[in-house]
Amino acid sequence: MSESNGAGTKTRFQRVWAFFTRSSPMAWSVLVAAGVVAGVMLWGGFNWALELTNTESFCISCHEMRDNPYPELQKTIHWKNRSGVRATCPDCHVPHPWIYKIKRKIEASNEVFHKLLGTISTREKFEAHRLQLAQHVWADMKATDSRECRNCHAAVSMDPHKQSAAAQIMPEAMKNGATCIDCHKGIAHTLPKDPDDVDEPAEPAKK
Repeated sequence: MSESNGAGTKTRFQRVWAFFTRSSPMAWSVLVAAGVVAGVMLWGGFNWALELTNTESFCISCHEMRDNPYPELQKTIHWKNRSGVRATCPDCHVPHPWIYKIKRKIEASNEVFHKLLGTISTREKFEAHRLQLAQHVWADMKATDSRECRNCHAAVSMDPHKQSAAAQIMPEAMKNGATCIDCHKGIAHTLPKDPDDVDEPAEPAKK
């Protein structure tokens, strides 16, 4: 009986294969329709997964982010302000343009690697790497002219008359090549301690 079932399966497969390989408009129509449906499903699944990784809940799903940068963000004006506009992790760290977003997701594979290594798995390890991590983000933002800042902040929409005297230097600073991150480091997270600012241990008193 098993041989009979095997022969029957082979025969059905041969009929299906013959249907798609013969020069038939109907066969090609079914093949194209199946390809379109499969393509839509694959593309939809890819974008669904992409957007899932582009949420704050995903960003803080690992304790390294939840216990370190996230509480710092909650103490800043980007979290709570008079306008009620809140910036989340992906607003500042994930580009909006699709091609740059994909590039950032590929780069994030390095973060997954260090997650597995436990590079910043404790508060002490995070603090030890804070300056290096911050400098990496600052360099990226400098290279993109603070692109993610400009998703929400546009110079043309700013009213200098409602800004502090210090903030009114921005137009001139931008003309000279400055970008947001040059002046706004630490706007959403605690600034790392510069090793040059760490006090040297006192020398023991000579007897």
